[in-house]
Amino acid sequence: MSSTVSYWILNSARNSIATLQGSGRLYSRCASSRNKSEWKLFSWIPTTLKNNPPHGSFALPKAYRHTWTEEDDFHLQLSPEQVNEVLRAGESAHKILKLSRVPNSVLRFESNQLAANSPVEDRRGVASCLQTNGLLFGIFDGHGGHACAQAVSERLFYYVAVSLMSQQTLEQMEKAMENMKPMLPILQWLKHPGDSIYKDVTSVHLDHLRVYWQELLDLHMEMGLNIKEALMYSFQRLDSDISLEIQAPLEDEMTKNLSLQVAFSGATACMAHIDGIHLHVANAGDCRAILGVQEDNGVWSCLPLTHDHNARNQAELSRLKREHPESEDKTIIMDDRLLGVLMPCRAFGDVQLKWSKELQRSVLKRGFDTEALNIYQFTPSHYYTPPYLTAKPEVTYHRLRPQDKFLVLASDGLWDVLDNDNVVRLVMEHLNEADRYKPDLAQRPANLGLMQSLLLQRKAQGLHSPDRNAATRLIRYAIGSNEYGEMEPERLTAMLTLPEDLARMYRDDITVTVVYFNSDSIDAYYKSVKNLPSYFQE
Repeated sequence: MSSTVSYWILNSARNSIATLQGSGRLYSRCASSRNKSEWKLFSWIPTTLKNNPPHGSFALPKAYRHTWTEEDDFHLQLSPEQVNEVLRAGESAHKILKLSRVPNSVLRFESNQLAANSPVEDRRGVASCLQTNGLLFGIFDGHGGHACAQAVSERLFYYVAVSLMSQQTLEQMEKAMENMKPMLPILQWLKHPGDSIYKDVTSVHLDHLRVYWQELLDLHMEMGLNIKEALMYSFQRLDSDISLEIQAPLEDEMTKNLSLQVAFSGATACMAHIDGIHLHVANAGDCRAILGVQEDNGVWSCLPLTHDHNARNQAELSRLKREHPESEDKTIIMDDRLLGVLMPCRAFGDVQLKWSKELQRSVLKRGFDTEALNIYQFTPSHYYTPPYLTAKPEVTYHRLRPQDKFLVLASDGLWDVLDNDNVVRLVMEHLNEADRYKPDLAQRPANLGLMQSLLLQRKAQGLHSPDRNAATRLIRYAIGSNEYGEMEPERLTAMLTLPEDLARMYRDDITVTVVYFNSDSIDAYYKSVKNLPSYFQE
C-alpha cells in the first residue's frame, strides 16, 4: 500500500465532516454513532456518503465536532511503540485452574478490546459458577449507547447461574434473604481492563433476580433447568425485566434514569457455557462464535456455532414474516434493516421496537429529561404490530473433542472485516509463533548467560516481536490488513490515528475472546468413559 494511505483516510474523513458542517441541517442531537441503530434524526445525508458509506453503512459522528488544523497531520502520527501500546491496552489473559471434579477442558483464555465509539459500547465477561459447574464467557455489543450492554454484561450471568441451581440451593438462597443473612456466592468474576469496579448485583436488580428464583422454586425441579433451558429462559427473562423495570414506579432518580437508558438502548449478546466436554453457545444478534478444529492430519478448519440474526439470514426473514401479517412482508425489512432501522433482528433492550406506541408515550411523559439522557424518541415508519424484536437466543450444543483446539467469541466489529476461516488461520499462526518463540530451556542448562542471551534476543526483536495475545493479533489484522490479508503498517497506523469523533466512520468497536481447550484432558475423559459400562457413558 502507498505511504499516502494515512493521508487519504484522514483527508477523506476531514472532507466528510466538512461536507456535513457546510450543508444541510443537522439536528442538535445526533443519531447513535453505532451503525446498527441508525435512528434517522437527520433531515439530510450527503449523497456521496449515503451511496458509498464507509465500513458497511453510514453512521454519523456524535454531535460534537473535531476542528481540524493543518498541524494535526503532524501530531496524528503514532510511532510503532505507540501503535502496540494502543492495541495492547485492553489485553486480558487468564489460566484456568481446576474448578471441579469434571475434566478441566479449558486451559486458558485471552481477550482484548479496541474502541471506536466513545465511550466504547462493547462489553465482555468471564465468570465461573460457584454453586454449579461451568465457566461462562460473554460478548455484548451495544448500540444506541453503552447502557444496555453494560447492564446485560453485569446481570445475564447471574440469571444463568441461578437457573442451573438445584432446588436445595435455591431454598438456601431464599432462606438467607428471608433471615437477612449473607447469600451463597453465585459467581466468581475474572476481571478485564476497564471492567466495572463493582459487578455484584445492585439492590433493585437483586429483587428481580430473587423473584426469578422464587418462580423457579415454585416449579419444584430437584436438579434445576438443563443448560439449554437455562440459557433460553435467562436471556428472555432478563430482557423482560429490563422492560418492566422502567415501567414500574421508581423513586430513586438515578436508578430511574439509568433504567430508561438501558431500556431505550440495545445490545446483542453471545455467550458460552463450558462444563467439561459440554459446550453450549447462546446467541441473540450478530456477535458470533466459532471453533478452531485441527484434524489428525494437521489440517485446520472452522466449525461455526452461531448464525447471525440479520437480514442476510433467510431463516430470520422467514421467522419475522411468520410473526407478522402478510401485509408487512415488504416493510418489515427495508435497506437490510429491521423496519429500516436496526441491523440485528434479535437484541436486548430497544423497547422502541418492542413496545406499543401508547406505552412508549406513557413512559416518556413521566418527567424524563430525554435530551440530557440521550434518549431517541423515534417511531419507525410501518410500525403496526410490535414487538418486532426479540432477545430469544438460538442455543447450540457441541460435545468437545480432542481436535477442538479453541473457541473464538467476538462482536461484529471483527466479523465485518475478517471471515471465519481467516480468524481460524490467524489464531493458528499465533499458536505456531508462540511455540517458535518459546525458549527451549529443557534442552539447555538454565544459567545466567543463557537468560541474558534470551533477553537480548527479545530486545532485538523489539517491535517486531509477535503479539502474545491472540485477540490482539485478530484486532491488528482486522484494522490493518489489506484486501489480500497482508498487514500494512501505514493502514494500521492511520486507523488508530483517527480522532474519536471520526473513528466510528471507518471501524466499529471490536471485542474478542479466545478460549483454548485442553486436548489431553478431553482425550483422557473419552478414554475413561470408554471403559465404563454402556449405561454410564451418557
